[in-house]
Amino acid sequence: MPTQLRATSAGDGVVLPAGIDLRRTLGWYRHGRIDPTTRLDGDTFVRAGWTPDGPATVRLDWSAGVLDVAAWGPGAAWAARAAVAMTGLQREPAPLPDVHPLVTLAAHRWQGVRTGASGDLYGALLPTILEQRITAAEAKRQHAALCHALGEPAPGPFPGLLLPPRPERLARRPAWWFHPFGIETKRARALVEVARVADHLWDWATLPSAEVAARLGALRGVGPWTIGSVLGPVCGDDDAVPVGDLHIPNLVAFNLAGEARADDARMLALLEPFRGQRGRVIRLLGFAGRRAPAFGPRRRILPMHRW
Repeated sequence: MPTQLRATSAGDGVVLPAGIDLRRTLGWYRHGRIDPTTRLDGDTFVRAGWTPDGPATVRLDWSAGVLDVAAWGPGAAWAARAAVAMTGLQREPAPLPDVHPLVTLAAHRWQGVRTGASGDLYGALLPTILEQRITAAEAKRQHAALCHALGEPAPGPFPGLLLPPRPERLARRPAWWFHPFGIETKRARALVEVARVADHLWDWATLPSAEVAARLGALRGVGPWTIGSVLGPVCGDDDAVPVGDLHIPNLVAFNLAGEARADDARMLALLEPFRGQRGRVIRLLGFAGRRAPAFGPRRRILPMHRW
C-alpha cells in the first residue's frame, strides 16, 4: 500500500502558492525524456530511486490544484518526505540583487521556479558522472542503457519504470564491463567508487554544502564540475556553480556582458554580485534562452563507443 500525503490550501499540509511552477522545478530531476527512472507528464511527476530504507517510487500530482503525494515500496515514507522537499515549496526564494536587468526580469518571469533538495546524492551522481567529457544527449542515452542493464522494476503501478542500478550490483562491475555502453575507464571507475560509498551518501547529504563538497572531492573521479552540478538539486544550494563546464561560462558572459566567450575566472567575476545565489542565476539564464553564438561549422559528434 502506498503511504500518502495530501496537501491543501486549507492547511492540511504543504500549501501550493499561486503561480508555483512545479513542472520546471521538478524537471531538474529528470535526465532527458528517455530517463527510465523518472516521468514528468503534465501535472504528474513519478520518480523511482533508492532510499536509506530501500527502494521506493513516489508520485506527485498537482492537477487538481493541490499537491497529492503517494509512494510505494520499503522506502515509501522517506521518499514521500523527500518528494515534498524536491518541490521547494517550503523554501521561499531569496530576493536577488537588482544589478542586471536580464537577471531581474528572469527572476520575475520564473518566480514560480523553486530550488528543491532531494537528499539523494547517489541518484544524482550517477547521471552527472556520465555527463563528464561527453555531450548531454549521449550521457542521457548511456544513463538509460545502464538502468536497463542493471536496474530493477520499480515498486508501484508503473509498468516499465526502473530503479537506478542497485549500488551493490554497480560496485562489483570491472571497468571493462562499461565499455560497450560507451563509458570509458575513467567514468566507469568513478561510478564504481560512488556505488561503494553509497551507504554513506545519505548522511553526507544532510551536511553543510562545503562539507558535502569536501567529502565528494575525496572520491576518485568526482571533481569540481560534478560537485557543483549536484549540490543544487540534492542539497538545495542556490550558490553551487559547476566550474569547468564548456558552455556555462559562455552563457553567463553573453547574457551579463555581451561577450560570446569566457573562461571560469570571467564567469565567476560576473557572478560575484550574486554570491549566495550564483547557481540560481545560472539556472535563470538557462530559462531565458539567450545562448552564446556558435562559431565554426557544425560537426558530427562521434559517440565514445566508436572511438
